[in-house]
Amino acid sequence: MAENEALDQGAVIEFPTRSRAAPKPKPRARRVVAIGGGKGGIGKSLVSANLGLALAARGSKVVLVDADLGGANLHTCLGVPQPRVTLSDFVEKRVDRLEDVLVPTGQERLELVSGAMDELDAANLKHGQKTKLLRHLKTLDVDYVLLDLGAGTSFNVLDFFLVADLGVVVMLPEPTSIENAYRFIKAAFFRRLQTLAPDDDFASMVARALAPRDGQLAMTPLDVVVELRKTDLEAAARLEHALAGFSPLVLVNQARTRGDFDIGPTVVSAWKKFFGLELGYLGAVAHDDAVWQAVRARQSLMKAAPQSAAATGLLRVAENLIALER
Repeated sequence: MAENEALDQGAVIEFPTRSRAAPKPKPRARRVVAIGGGKGGIGKSLVSANLGLALAARGSKVVLVDADLGGANLHTCLGVPQPRVTLSDFVEKRVDRLEDVLVPTGQERLELVSGAMDELDAANLKHGQKTKLLRHLKTLDVDYVLLDLGAGTSFNVLDFFLVADLGVVVMLPEPTSIENAYRFIKAAFFRRLQTLAPDDDFASMVARALAPRDGQLAMTPLDVVVELRKTDLEAAARLEHALAGFSPLVLVNQARTRGDFDIGPTVVSAWKKFFGLELGYLGAVAHDDAVWQAVRARQSLMKAAPQSAAATGLLRVAENLIALER
C-alpha cells in the first residue's frame, strides 16, 4: 500500500466542491506460493515449472520466479534459453521494475523471472534487497506468483517461504527425504517464531519442549501455550497467533507404489499428532521416465509428454491448489 503523504502542520486543507473518484487500488498478486524442500535432488524445480504451466493451461495468469538464488535452472525445466535479464538486474538496480525482468515462456499467461546468474548469485541478499524484492513480488498483477526456492534452510530461503500466502514442501517417499522435509518445516516454524515475536524467546522455549525425552516428546507447541497462560497471557496469545498461521502443504514427488502415494497423508497425520501443528496435503506426482526424457530434450514435461502419469499428477495438483480458494 502507498504511504500517506505527510501534511505540513500549518497547511490549509481545501475540501473539493465535487466528489473525486476513489483512487484505483494497486494491483496485487492474488496468491504467492513458495515451493521448497529439505535438500536438492527432489525435483522441486521440475514441479515448480510444470505446476506453473498447468495453472496457466487452466486459465490462470502466472509468474514463475527462480528464487534458487545460487543455482538458477528453472528456465531449463521450461525449455527456455538462458534469459539475458535476471533477478540480479533488478536487485542491483540495473532495471527499475520487476516487470522489466519478466521473460516469455512460450506458454500463454505464463512468464518467468530468472534467477541470478552473475557474481551476485543472490544467495546472500542484504536485508534491504530482500525486503524490496519481496515487496515487488507481491505487487505483480497476476493470479499466482510461484517461487521456486533453493534447497536448505538458510534465512533467505526460509524468509521467502514464510512471506508466501502458501508454502509447499516437496519430498520424495524415502526416509531420508521425509526427515529432511521435517527439518525444513521445523526450521521454517522456528524462523516464524523469531520474526513474529523477536522480543520473546519462543524459539528456544518450543525447541526445549520438542526435545525428545525417553524417546517421546514431553510437550507440543500447543502445550507450551497452555503453560504460558498460567504466567503470561499476552505472551501466550502471541505464541498462539504464530502457531495458528503456520500450515504448510506437503507434495510427494516420484511416487512408485500405493504406499508411496499414501505417504503424504501419513506425514500430515504424524506431524499433527506429535507436534500439534497443522499441515495440508496437496497431492502426489508419479515417478515417470517421461520426466528425465523431457529434461534431456530441454523441454517442459507438459509439452514433451502431456499425457504422461507425471503430467497428469501435476495437473491434479494444480486443480487442488485452485480448489483451496473456493
